[in-house]
Amino acid sequence: MQSDAIIHVVDDDAAIRQSLALLMRSVEINVECYASAKAFLDLFDATKPGCLLLDVRMPEMSGMELQQELKRQNIQIPVIILTGHADVALAVRAMKAGAMDVIEKPFHDQDLLDSVTRAVAKSHEILHMQQKQATFRERAGRLSSRELEVMKMYIDGKCGKAIASDLNISPKTVNVHRSHILEKMQVRSMIELVHLATPDNT
Repeated sequence: MQSDAIIHVVDDDAAIRQSLALLMRSVEINVECYASAKAFLDLFDATKPGCLLLDVRMPEMSGMELQQELKRQNIQIPVIILTGHADVALAVRAMKAGAMDVIEKPFHDQDLLDSVTRAVAKSHEILHMQQKQATFRERAGRLSSRELEVMKMYIDGKCGKAIASDLNISPKTVNVHRSHILEKMQVRSMIELVHLATPDNT
């Protein structure tokens, strides 16, 4: 378990929050507890890795409604649904809404910890991808409109001669654009650029 991860427990039952917090801390996992979905949304820092342990049945905003709100705000945090009323329909709804796991109360501690470990690993993958995308967007913002056009064609797999033909410019001009693109995107080759531009298969 990565030491920088934070497990967010959202449950209106104080006893359950305390029990989950004690379990996480017993294995040296950072944990934050919230009595409501609103309290979580008000305090959550999306830049830090972690996962969400979420009760389904809560007043004001249910766990399923919180999942929908996270999606609306484009907050990507792995969600583990905790419920005392688990059934097939609920599990299907939760999974379709993006939950990584649905665990019925009472649960075995190790089962939950295993699920948390998987969720935290997924969180690190998500944050890595977000950083990669942000880096690509920031560097691409330095390109001229023509350089952007040429870069997109290279990323699509076209060779320099084909790009020159499609844009009705000389291969030498394409090579000049290519050199500028590599410099501004801070990569050494077009292969490296494609890696930067392509989502990881995680």
